[in-house]
Amino acid sequence: MWIISIPSLAAQISPTPGRLIWLDYLGVIAWGIGFFFEAVGDWQLSKFRADPANKGKLLNMGVWRYTRHPNYFGDAAQWWGFYLTAAAAGGYWTIFSPILMTLLLRNVSGVAMPEKTLKDSKPGYMENVETTNAFIPWFPRISKDQTS
Repeated sequence: MWIISIPSLAAQISPTPGRLIWLDYLGVIAWGIGFFFEAVGDWQLSKFRADPANKGKLLNMGVWRYTRHPNYFGDAAQWWGFYLTAAAAGGYWTIFSPILMTLLLRNVSGVAMPEKTLKDSKPGYMENVETTNAFIPWFPRISKDQTS
């Protein structure tokens, strides 16, 4: 955890720049986007799962329409926001932290693990894979079945 939190520590201990600069604002925006995707994604999933009519179904509305894992994307975006505020204070060298978190969320514990089981357990998940980005939100693509 200490390794991952280095950007926050670097931003707190640095005496420079002594005022907010454009990187600070960019960091707040990145963090805010991340918070939005993580909080809204978790809220939508919780609401979806609470409805018995959705048992066994796939959530592909709201932020889930633009990314199959909005909560993991949001978490990564927040770490990039922390990094940008550290960079504003001279902590450019802490870039390993958001890179590591993004790689872990994308390739190890975040996206990769549920993808393995969802492909087999959720009807329609393979079509969702064709039309929806796994990690970075983007507009849905047209599936091969819809173009035929």
